[in-house]
Amino acid sequence: MSQFWLYLKLGLEHVLDWNAYDHILFLIALVASYTFTSWKRVLWLVTIFTLGHTLALFLSTYEIVIVDTTWVEFLIPVSIMITAIYNIFTASNKEKTSNPGLLYFTTAFFGIIHGLGFSTYFKMLSSGFSSKILPLIEFALGIECAQAIVVLSVLILALIVQNFFQTSKRDWILVVSAIVIGIILPILRDNFNAI
Repeated sequence: MSQFWLYLKLGLEHVLDWNAYDHILFLIALVASYTFTSWKRVLWLVTIFTLGHTLALFLSTYEIVIVDTTWVEFLIPVSIMITAIYNIFTASNKEKTSNPGLLYFTTAFFGIIHGLGFSTYFKMLSSGFSSKILPLIEFALGIECAQAIVVLSVLILALIVQNFFQTSKRDWILVVSAIVIGIILPILRDNFNAI
């Protein structure tokens, strides 16, 4: 049971780590255009992101996929940037997309990229175990719990800003997405220079 809590805690800390806030930025950008009335779509998006993340960890841990971490570290802020820019261009739309399949596919793909970014560290953590499946599932549960915390925080903040401060949904999306872009640009530049 102590192993369960260890990997669950690692999953929580992976998402909520303020020193590696790329995961939080991606989640903010991912759900910035949603409210509590869209909770089913938000739940699907976050879960699909986790599944992509977990699939990447599985493929990398068992060395089915081997990637250059420099490129992965560059693609992580690219995924955040694309998500935030997409929000800006669709901020006025009532419905996020007429093709939810494309949105889900893109979210899974970005989950794979983010999972590959953490795979080296996870391989090191799980190296003492013959089977890495259980730690992987425990870690994924921790990620899902932490993502729920971040997503709920964003949705609550959106509710407060839009309802109590009478800010339009469009303005909320534009401001949040612009802040995410402003934070991610230096990271993107640094990771591009590292290639």
